[in-house]
Amino acid sequence: MVRESIRPGLSTYDLDIFIRDYVLQAGGQLLFYKYRGFPANSCISINEEVVHGIPRKRRKLEDGDVVSVDIGVKLKGFCGDSAWSYRVGEVSEEAEALLKAGEEALSRGIAATLSGGKISDIGRAIQTYVEGEGYHVVKKYVGHGVGAELHEDPQVPNYVDRNILRHDPDLRDGLVLAIEPMVNLGTEDTRVLNDGWTVVTTDRSLSVHFEHTVAVTPEGPKILTCC
Repeated sequence: MVRESIRPGLSTYDLDIFIRDYVLQAGGQLLFYKYRGFPANSCISINEEVVHGIPRKRRKLEDGDVVSVDIGVKLKGFCGDSAWSYRVGEVSEEAEALLKAGEEALSRGIAATLSGGKISDIGRAIQTYVEGEGYHVVKKYVGHGVGAELHEDPQVPNYVDRNILRHDPDLRDGLVLAIEPMVNLGTEDTRVLNDGWTVVTTDRSLSVHFEHTVAVTPEGPKILTCC
């Protein structure tokens, strides 16, 4: 529904209302609304906005924008968390390349989500690919476990360092994870705007965000948020 709604001139507020109505009609609960005071139903972030963008009536999508839409829903006792970055009209070659890299980073992280492995396998697969393409992964914000609650243990970083390897949980059958690489064209550094929510790249370079909820199974990773 979101993919089909994206167009120049659409306000992020109207897109948020579309999402709200769709989820409620399906019997779901919107997990982001009022979460720690968040004022909207979904996070909608444009261009240099990495995550947690607040939908607004005056903010309209423009041709050439990249818009990331992050949605959390609870249905029948379980939570799903997914995000995707979309092209608004025709985007630049630079933006197109970053979008493809972000989507591929997610695919590689999911492919590394294998029973008997380690959480660090996911971050290593994402970071190695992203940095090999000349981009940077955001390190301040990470993926997470998901189940009866939106945010559960373990954390799922999109990179590997000494601290992560020191506490590196096993990937066991039945574990469900929200894997969500955030990939920046420029610096990995971010800051939060005065609204207290919207995270932007410090150099205002383009960022993309891709996320699926994934189960670890004996047959390999199973994506639970595919449409």
